[in-house]
Amino acid sequence: MGRICLKDKEFELFIPEQQIREAIAEMALEIRKDIEGCGNPLFVSILNGAFMFTAELMRQLDGPYEMTFARYSSYRGTSTTGKVNEIMPVTVDVRGRLVILLEDIVDTGTTMQYVMEKLKSQGAADVKLATMLFKPDAMRCDLVPDYIGLRIPTDFIVGYGLDYDELGRTYKDIYKLVGE
Repeated sequence: MGRICLKDKEFELFIPEQQIREAIAEMALEIRKDIEGCGNPLFVSILNGAFMFTAELMRQLDGPYEMTFARYSSYRGTSTTGKVNEIMPVTVDVRGRLVILLEDIVDTGTTMQYVMEKLKSQGAADVKLATMLFKPDAMRCDLVPDYIGLRIPTDFIVGYGLDYDELGRTYKDIYKLVGE
């Protein structure tokens, strides 16, 4: 599929599924090497967007890891509000543990910086960030993800978990907004 329409917007194919899966497989190798002998790391998937990324990454890691989910929001439509809303915070005890956050995309960094600082204040031994996609040119803080699948420009994108007003998450490829 070369183009899709969601509500009032048109999107064109940007990153095919195979390229996404290859990037996630490389990330899984790096994470596995880094957490070897690390005890009991906790993986936290950030909903809703990271569900497809999380499923593929955990399939690649293929281990006895503990997994939980959290949900935060800072977007409305195609732009960030700049304010982080805790919809479903991490409820697992993180004290003394390595926590690896799994995020679909890091752009401004505001949400993940907030979550990482909160988990550290709750006693996590270390907090690392794995993101499927990273928009370095959109960063508004000093956050640098520990694991990056693909670096991309600041285009607005959908698919593979990413949405436009909750639509488009279930596409297997990633599409970018046409004409903006």
